[in-house]
Amino acid sequence: MRSVLRHLRRGAVALAATTLLGTGVAAPAHAATLGRYNVSAVYDSGVSSGGFMADQLHVAYSGTIKGTGIFAGGPYHCAQGSLTTAELACMYNVQSRNLPSLEQTARTRSAQGTIDNVANLSGHRVYVFHGTADTTVTVGSSNDLVQFYRDFGANVTYDNTTPAAHSWVSPLGPNACGTSYTPYINNCGNDPERTMLTQLFGSVAAPAQSPSGSVVSFDQNAYAPGGSASAISMGATGYAYVPSTCAAGASCRLMVALHGCLQGAGSIGTTFVTKAHLNEYGDTNNMIVLYPQATANFGSNPQGCWDWWGYLNAGDYDTHGGAQIEAIMNMVHALGG
Repeated sequence: MRSVLRHLRRGAVALAATTLLGTGVAAPAHAATLGRYNVSAVYDSGVSSGGFMADQLHVAYSGTIKGTGIFAGGPYHCAQGSLTTAELACMYNVQSRNLPSLEQTARTRSAQGTIDNVANLSGHRVYVFHGTADTTVTVGSSNDLVQFYRDFGANVTYDNTTPAAHSWVSPLGPNACGTSYTPYINNCGNDPERTMLTQLFGSVAAPAQSPSGSVVSFDQNAYAPGGSASAISMGATGYAYVPSTCAAGASCRLMVALHGCLQGAGSIGTTFVTKAHLNEYGDTNNMIVLYPQATANFGSNPQGCWDWWGYLNAGDYDTHGGAQIEAIMNMVHALGG
């Protein structure tokens, strides 16, 4: 157990180190449960552990989730239920990822019905970002992620020329482009969110200068299998951004946005919720943004990572029945997805 904690604490599985940041924004309005909206389509996105989780969620439920945007992630089932494989194969390129085997795992699971039919992936729009200064997740892992999707017929845009270190890149990021420290949101002078959303939606309107919708918080226990978010390393509180048009009944897309390790509310408050540069696009493009929250579990997940290597259950963490996947899908369905 100590060796696992050492691996995690030195930043091996994610976005390393530190303290809670104040956000300087008003506290979100709180609701016990999520409201229901007129949702026309569902997408997801994420960074690092959230990027791996976004891929897992998309592949497992490709009948519902129509496209994905992944920052600093790797191919489906890359970790194969093992922390060691997660580190050596998916992060540091020491061990082969064996992409053909991972693709066959997806096909086998599809045939067995433990994930949705992989034929759904054909034509899905996918955006992959990898910074040239990222030394936490190897570029080889992102290359394989791109190839995985292309081999299943997806339409992929690969953004791999920005000199970003391991981070979510946003025009609102407080950190310099080539750095990697809390809150792991970097400003590189570009707008990857625009590129991502254009790839996913076909076109987007310019973002709002200041979001006019509402950030709401809600009880994640209501959506966790068994009724306990903490039991599956998720926080008690999740967040969603709801544009006023969506609240008024307009047809809206839903984007599930998944933070990385040490980027959840327990580490940086609502900084990811307010600085990811998604709410601004939500206002002008009728897009609700759901921000589920992972949290630290000091037995197996001290950095608040999403379960992309099987720390909850190595057998089903990236399939139907995976506890965190099911909790997020319960939220998606509650919102109207």
